[in-house]
Amino acid sequence: MAILGPRQSGKSTLAKAIMGGRSDRIYLDLERPSDLQKLAEPELFFDLHKGKLICLDEIQRTPEIFPILRSVIDERRQKGHFLILGSASPSLIRQSSETLAGRIAYLELTPFLLSEVEKSAKGFETHCLRGGFPDSFLARSDEESLQWRQNFIQTFLERDIPQLGIRIPSRTLERLWKMCAHHHGQLLNQSRLGESLGVSHTTIRSYLDLLSETFQLRILPPLLPNLRKRLINSPRIYLRDSGILHSLLEIENHDDLLGHPVGGASWEGWVIENILGAFSGWRAYFYRTATGAELDLVLEKGRKRMAVECKLSAAPEVGQGFWSALSDLEISEAWIIAPVKQSYPIKKGVKVAPLIEFIESRRNS
Repeated sequence: MAILGPRQSGKSTLAKAIMGGRSDRIYLDLERPSDLQKLAEPELFFDLHKGKLICLDEIQRTPEIFPILRSVIDERRQKGHFLILGSASPSLIRQSSETLAGRIAYLELTPFLLSEVEKSAKGFETHCLRGGFPDSFLARSDEESLQWRQNFIQTFLERDIPQLGIRIPSRTLERLWKMCAHHHGQLLNQSRLGESLGVSHTTIRSYLDLLSETFQLRILPPLLPNLRKRLINSPRIYLRDSGILHSLLEIENHDDLLGHPVGGASWEGWVIENILGAFSGWRAYFYRTATGAELDLVLEKGRKRMAVECKLSAAPEVGQGFWSALSDLEISEAWIIAPVKQSYPIKKGVKVAPLIEFIESRRNS
């Protein structure tokens, strides 16, 4: 089993809870020199602790160990010998999938989702502003939370990326990250971003892939059904954590957020990320035609299809483009997610609802 996710999302805390301090379970933090030294001869170490569950944290520090893991797993022919944790990187994903194909299952651990903290006294407003990283969400004040996120961004750029073996100037990646924040929820235009940074659109794509593979950016593809309509075929980009988005945009509190041009897009991205974190196994798209028919999120699973529209309003309204999109795609179930206290229908099959009610309704169905 591999648990992947961004730094500081709680992977190590979860692993240590699983290990429980038991003598038949061993936890190694490969960022700690003393633990890394124990794997100087990994085959001998694994043989010495045969029959125990071994957790290898920050495994991206030792990519050369994957072939040895494959050999040991094939020899033992049993499940549950290794738990590996890592902050995803192109090399980690490629090596683990190629070397351990058919031998490993993946679990993505996101920062806190709303469904995990809804009963917290801090409420959904705090989660939306600060994002889901535990140290940011649980901070004693908005100022302390903002300081943590600023430190996270700096560490990610100056330490984490170089440790993954990727050579990109930190200032260049920071500028791109901020540009993505300003284009949050908009169509991706690689050429325009490339012109702003003075690099080619192919280089921009490689940088965006890096941010995506390290769980900082979501590239949401368009739904392209076989319709006789002119469809938008560029993806949309979202920063996955709303707190990181707000930090990059220098949004410090709720008043700043509500008065900022990105306020509505921030709500949209926060809703989408929480839905996708809770809806495993569903494929996600957006839908937009050249004539203005549009849906923020279309979810598909097998033959099931439903639509989600995001509105930062206590009295949300949708335009003709929403109804046209439902008709185009023959969608019979649609939700308008807004900061309302109670749900209510506005038409057959279309309901306005708070985010948590939508998530819970799908879990119970």
